Amino acid sequence: MAGGITESGEPYSPFVGLVYMFNLIVGTGALTMPRAFATAGWVVSLSLISFLGFMSYMTTTFVIEAMAAANAQLRWKRREQEEEDDPADSTSEDSDDDVMVRGRSEPESRPILSVQRSSGHVDQFEIVERVEMGQMASMFFNKVGVNMFYICIIVYLYGDLAIYAAAVPISLMEVACGNHSCSAGTVKYNDTDLCWGPVTRNDAYRVFLAAFTLLLGPFTFFNAQKTKYLQILTSLMRWIAFTMMIILALIRISKGRGEGRPPTASLAGVPNLFGVCVYSFMCQHSLPSLVTPISEKRRVGTLVVVDYVLILCFYTLLSFTAIFCFDNALLHDMYTLNFTDNCDVLDVPALRYFLGLFPVFTISTNFPIIAVTLRNNWKTLFHRDGGTYPWVVDRVVFPLITVVPPILVAFGTHNLESLVGITGAYAGTGIQYIVPAMLVYLSRRHLEPVVGRDVVNKHRSPFRHAFWVWFVVVWAAFCLVFVTANIILDDTRK
Repeated sequence: MAGGITESGEPYSPFVGLVYMFNLIVGTGALTMPRAFATAGWVVSLSLISFLGFMSYMTTTFVIEAMAAANAQLRWKRREQEEEDDPADSTSEDSDDDVMVRGRSEPESRPILSVQRSSGHVDQFEIVERVEMGQMASMFFNKVGVNMFYICIIVYLYGDLAIYAAAVPISLMEVACGNHSCSAGTVKYNDTDLCWGPVTRNDAYRVFLAAFTLLLGPFTFFNAQKTKYLQILTSLMRWIAFTMMIILALIRISKGRGEGRPPTASLAGVPNLFGVCVYSFMCQHSLPSLVTPISEKRRVGTLVVVDYVLILCFYTLLSFTAIFCFDNALLHDMYTLNFTDNCDVLDVPALRYFLGLFPVFTISTNFPIIAVTLRNNWKTLFHRDGGTYPWVVDRVVFPLITVVPPILVAFGTHNLESLVGITGAYAGTGIQYIVPAMLVYLSRRHLEPVVGRDVVNKHRSPFRHAFWVWFVVVWAAFCLVFVTANIILDDTRK
């Protein structure tokens, strides 16, 4: 995310790209979605998640179009540099039309069509180089826009780290403090209840959070990377867990033993549902890493459509089976916990412990990666051309300002529903809606004088009219105002 041109990586097939995108989007947010559905009502939830899925799909196509435009811009600048280095050679290759174009305009206004003629009809919009969102922001935004982008992505990543830092200790606390007692949620635990000896549940949570910090926090000081086999293992565990939860809930409902009676609509739950849904559809910031290595990019549009349809169906199935299977008042912030304390749904102790510890294994592998990404974004935000950081600042200060704030937030609260809702509603809105809309709008304006109106970006979004760009911006602004007003009203009522 630091915003430089990086290697695209080993190519893979469109099918593999579909799987990677599916795995990226379906993450921690899915576990908090059932409770959000229960509080907002099933009709409102189905309508909102469908609409937000559509909006996320639209902005995903915006980012892909901007990626293609960025590749064209890089090719154009590289060609200009080559001509400056070897003017005699470029003059011999230029046609009369090219000379006339350069005679009446600046080099940046020379149509790419002339470059295509002199370079063997190369498609200038082919996505070959991986251009991260930070790099695209630097290419198409002004200085204020670039800084706003980095602030937005940093806030979002902070929220991500706080969610991960809270989710792992919560799962460990529930396993260690006897939430496998087959109480089916009828026993309400308070943070002040004893866990073992004089240690309360809240104390146990903080002990596990401290251990989590000591074990995974140091990775922020290094360039940690996930291995291929660790990705495969965590993906396999995730799908076993999700499939198990859906099947168990369906079996219980089919036997007529479902306890859920969700409301049709409850507007009080809409703001949090909005944040959860935005967070659960987030993939825009990682699209350059996912799309660039795909070998046959002519099928990228179809791949994205299929992915979003599958994800929408999956979220709906997971959430609807949850809200009709369990008493809605007893749904946990972390959905896996509903299976660990209910022997009527799952009476195999080993499987209950597997689901209880599921977030521990999968989330822990992502924490170091996100921490390193956030640290690099901090470095990029304050970096000045030609400058270097002192060793203490580079190796100590940046890692500390990365890992300390989310850990402090996790120490202060472990309300995952609120953390996910706030992260998605504010920073997530900027990353998923505003940034893609501005990228595609400004990339079009930036390249039109260069490529002309006749050249078509083959990766352009189906929503190519400017109306859709401004529709996304207006929708994002409305959502921010709505969520903020609701938070203020809630505080006033309290």
